[in-house]
Amino acid sequence: MKSVVGIVNLQESHDLVRELAATRAVEALPFAGRYRVVDFALSNMINSGINSVGLMLPDYSRAILDHIRSGKDWDLARRREGLTYLPAALPGKDARKGDLKDIYANLDFAELSDKKYVLFVNASYVYNIDFREVLDFHKKSDADITVIYKTANEDKEGQTVSIATSTNGIVNDIAQSNGVKKGSKVVMSAYLMPVPTFAYIVRTTYDRGGQDFLLDGIIRHAGEHKISAFEHKGYVARINSTAAYYKANRDCLNPEIWQELFMNKERPIFTKVKDEVPVQYKDTAEVKNSLIANGCIIRGRVENSILFRGVKVGKGAVVKDCILMQRCDVEDGARVENVICDKNVMITKNRWLKGVESFPYIVTKNARI
Repeated sequence: MKSVVGIVNLQESHDLVRELAATRAVEALPFAGRYRVVDFALSNMINSGINSVGLMLPDYSRAILDHIRSGKDWDLARRREGLTYLPAALPGKDARKGDLKDIYANLDFAELSDKKYVLFVNASYVYNIDFREVLDFHKKSDADITVIYKTANEDKEGQTVSIATSTNGIVNDIAQSNGVKKGSKVVMSAYLMPVPTFAYIVRTTYDRGGQDFLLDGIIRHAGEHKISAFEHKGYVARINSTAAYYKANRDCLNPEIWQELFMNKERPIFTKVKDEVPVQYKDTAEVKNSLIANGCIIRGRVENSILFRGVKVGKGAVVKDCILMQRCDVEDGARVENVICDKNVMITKNRWLKGVESFPYIVTKNARI
């Protein structure tokens, strides 16, 4: 993969995750007890042997910069190549939305590299993949562009881009829809192509007033290029709504999914290292089917939940089907169910909060209830 330069796109719309991503990118959201969503894109690239990675910064970039810093936890702090931050385009006179203007402003990152191919991925997806298999597939298909897709295992609502392929894996139709049916081939917003092809699509689309790389670039240029489709058969979750974020975290309570995502010795998921003391389970603690990060102190009952570092659960408190981010405190006798608590939230004694699985109750950062 020394012939590939990676670009990680952090421009996922946060409209449907507004409560959790009001001041940070979707990709900076804490995930599965100790990770961030962006960890998967970076880890997949470094595990696949891609040594030069450009990170397209979002409008709210402080959380991303604080988490990734020099990139040393992903082995990207290098004298040559390694991690490059690609800043968002200056506002200027160009008021168009979408990710295309930011890609255009940083196009020289790919063009000035000595790489033959560019791998462009959206970092709001959770999955574990070896991109070397994608490169081998791309070369054998003799295609101009290779897109990665996942076959939907259930009907879903929301805007989705799906493809239809011929028997040899070549894309013969690609379109956006407002929902997806079980068995559809859903694009995962990850594309591999030669650098000149990438530059041509970006420039021509931008010059014609385009806004979105996928919708205005790939789809509208589909007739000009031979596009092949690589199927990822493992677990995939796209974090594009609060419901999706809640479900993806709770999916990690499934041992098979956890094993696939995090226990592959050849493809570990890296994250920022924080040294914390082990979890303290007191005599009154009762824990079932949960992920509990280091630094937590448990005195109450925790069930089907994800607790990040430094969470405290008081005596007689009940935490069920919840996601509690760093340094939350559920005091004695409190009860929370189907709740997402952002960082530093305090649920005071004997308070009860309850949401529903399809619409979890959200408590914003630093709140006291």
